[in-house]
Amino acid sequence: MGHELLLANAPGDVAEDVEAIEVLRRGESPSAYVQRVTALKLDAAVARRERRSLRPAPILCSDTTVALGRTIYGKPADASEARRMLAELAGHEHRVLTAVALQVDGDRRLAALSVSRVRFAPMSAAQIDAYVASGEPLGKAGAYAIQGAAAQHVEHLSGSYSGIMGLPLFETARLLRAAGVLAP
Repeated sequence: MGHELLLANAPGDVAEDVEAIEVLRRGESPSAYVQRVTALKLDAAVARRERRSLRPAPILCSDTTVALGRTIYGKPADASEARRMLAELAGHEHRVLTAVALQVDGDRRLAALSVSRVRFAPMSAAQIDAYVASGEPLGKAGAYAIQGAAAQHVEHLSGSYSGIMGLPLFETARLLRAAGVLAP
């Protein structure tokens, strides 16, 4: 279709405070949270495009969160928090929610939500310590990367593997087709 697509996963200017965008609101469900954060990231990307006087182009944003019940597991601040998160997720099924938002043609927005379920096998403290020592959990929602060493602890998953990684390809392609950015 000849469109270029701007991909924006997080605000990029120093003036844009990612931590403020990702603050959980009291009583907010995991699905409402991840969709709100994604919409705010899209707002920031659109504003950045306008400030930089870039030509109009579709902008795609996504955000992923991990939830055990209504408890949201974001990115761990340090190794200690990563250990705590993994210990809580080990032996349990949790949800991975990835919201995708696309802005095209001025103010036209399309959005989708991918919800997958992941069950970790029980993990010993030594297994958790070894994984945390690898550095892989830092910067990852729920303190793990499904495409990395954490996969050896995944007992079962249902849903979107690419969504668990951070960009659900089925939902993203559907949005791009609906917007006319991707051929049907």
